[in-house]
Amino acid sequence: MRALLLLPVIAFASTAASAAPKNIIYMIGDGMGPAYLTAYRYYQHEGEHPVANTIFDDLLKGTASTSPDDDTLVTDSAAAATALATGVKSYNGAISVNRQHIPIGTMMQLAKHQGKANGVVASSQVNHATPASFLAHNISRQNYNQIADMYFDYRINGKPVADVILGGGTQFFIREDRHLVNEFKNEGYQYIDNWQQLDSLTRAPALALMADVALPAALNATEPRQLETLTSKALQLLSPAEKGFMLMVEGSQIDWCGHDNDIACAMAEMDDFANAIAVAKAYVDANPDTLLIITADHETGGMSLGAAGKYLWLPEVIKGVSATGRKIADELNAAPDDNTALARWLALTKIQLTKEEQQQLLAARGKEQKALREVAVKLVAQYSYTGWTTGAHTAVDVPVMAYGKNSEDFHGFMDNTDIAKQLIKYISSH
Repeated sequence: MRALLLLPVIAFASTAASAAPKNIIYMIGDGMGPAYLTAYRYYQHEGEHPVANTIFDDLLKGTASTSPDDDTLVTDSAAAATALATGVKSYNGAISVNRQHIPIGTMMQLAKHQGKANGVVASSQVNHATPASFLAHNISRQNYNQIADMYFDYRINGKPVADVILGGGTQFFIREDRHLVNEFKNEGYQYIDNWQQLDSLTRAPALALMADVALPAALNATEPRQLETLTSKALQLLSPAEKGFMLMVEGSQIDWCGHDNDIACAMAEMDDFANAIAVAKAYVDANPDTLLIITADHETGGMSLGAAGKYLWLPEVIKGVSATGRKIADELNAAPDDNTALARWLALTKIQLTKEEQQQLLAARGKEQKALREVAVKLVAQYSYTGWTTGAHTAVDVPVMAYGKNSEDFHGFMDNTDIAKQLIKYISSH
């Protein structure tokens, strides 16, 4: 494994240290295809035309292809994150291993060798596919406990690869067979498990597991701007690093909303991600020796703005929806009778249904959550004229945005591996 880790150093050793950014902030909107950016622009717009740019529009530099190391052309998050973390393509499900299951060195492992600090922030469990591909190696993204173990057990210069880990996933770190949280604490990591304690994290190394698995969906959350808050905290904790740092921030649940074909859920996650990007951009403004790079691992859902043969998309319908399809389904199933269920639907969506649509919704009551959720999100899509082609991923190219030092290196079209290779080039030059 060490030989593989050294390959990027040898390949890019000619880069002058003065040309490379000291700090890298790498933000990944999971599932965030081009239509998500367009939808968010119209969703956040208030008032008359012209429609104002979003932070995504202002930072846009180009696009990237996302295909995995096979002939499917459609990647999963693990293969895509492996490409984004290592510069090497692999098979769907792989966590920074190649087709022969040999570990591939990641840029965070390289950064650790170079004396830099590393941090990961995710709205999913912190050992989910994307953060895992920066910190660990495994033949399957589903091996959550093994991946969590590797966060502690895999050492570089005697220390875990990540100095700051913020997100969800308590159940994978406190288990009957192993109490990783105590092991991290014994290693000197500050640890919290709720938002009220966030201010008590005052230095790295630090671990925050704010939910049993993933954080609540942004549209349902009682804590506002979760990803923004955690990104701000991670930057605070990493900033004192003498040789600089690398921070990966994932807007994890954009993808989950796409899988559900839930446009209101997706726009709320995009808003949380945009606010986190604003925090990172402000950090770059105050620390110009920093590069901010933003992309997606793939597109999810095949979203279209306009559907049913109509030249129409209605973001104001989406703005009226105050819960995810999953929560709507739970609320309607918990209602004591049909009239209460319909009243709850109206309160949560502001959508007046026809009698036929009401019967369609009520017919799904009492079934598994998925059945009612699918009806709910289809109705929201119908009234907003949002189209979806799949509940899975697509092979659509994804946006690439950059800001700060060397951001001009990311103009135009590239492959996802090219992003990683360029970042590895910077890291290896220090």
